[in-house]
Amino acid sequence: MAAKGSSDAIQLPQKKYYRQRAHVNPIADHIFDYPVQPGDMDWSSLYPGFFQTPNCSTAGSGSGDSCMEASDRGDDAMEPCAKKACQTTSRESPETHQVEFADVGCGYGGLLVQLAPMFPKTLILGMEIRVKVADFVNDRIRALRANHESTGDYQNIAVLRHNAMKYLPNFFKKAQLSKMFFLFPDPHFKKSKHKWRIISPTLLSEYAYVLREGGIVYTVTDVRDLHDWMVQCLESHPLFQRMTSEELEHDPVVPVLYNSSEEGKKVTRNEGDKFLAVFRRIADPYRGD
Repeated sequence: MAAKGSSDAIQLPQKKYYRQRAHVNPIADHIFDYPVQPGDMDWSSLYPGFFQTPNCSTAGSGSGDSCMEASDRGDDAMEPCAKKACQTTSRESPETHQVEFADVGCGYGGLLVQLAPMFPKTLILGMEIRVKVADFVNDRIRALRANHESTGDYQNIAVLRHNAMKYLPNFFKKAQLSKMFFLFPDPHFKKSKHKWRIISPTLLSEYAYVLREGGIVYTVTDVRDLHDWMVQCLESHPLFQRMTSEELEHDPVVPVLYNSSEEGKKVTRNEGDKFLAVFRRIADPYRGD
């Protein structure tokens, strides 16, 4: 329930004003700002409700407008604040607040919005490479935060326009994440473009690095060939083990995965199939005690 009355509520953004091509070449050069190492990242610009930024006018307001520098609206949505005056001072130790869930290729942010009330104390980050789509999610989160200002809801979700295939270790330290989501990723049907797929043997090693032992990778797609590819890659990797159907029955996240995203809703409308595969990050079997 929104904290503001219906007459005062900020209107949510409309997707028709944020349309762009569905496919982006992840290998192409894009201009991104990124930290040299995870410790250099200023997360207060994305999660102002979890950090105190005394020198920022919006500290504690729930909007974070002065810190979320989306340089000329169409460059980098929710780009981390670069002002020296906005140095982070956490309410608690900086290690207390860190991103734990990453939705890679978050699209229009449907999963983020669904997970926010389920895990209100967990910082959840959506990563999206498309400019206008990331702008939409940015504006959607701003509106939700403003409409729930009195309750502080949706302070735990944020979006970052970035290329997870290239810069993931720049944002997350070893064993930081507990969940990663890959919902309806681009199938890249041509064999010559399989190297562009977000699940691949090489990238899985990076995901294993940022995931803690026991962390979970969720994948959903409506393309059978892509599903088989992702399962084969994950089953072949020594640091991932597929979870059983019995285990998934007790996971509250699984029911949300199918229809939270725009792509998932479209597949449902078209009565298409959806293929789920969930894997757990296990201990390195080759590491000595």
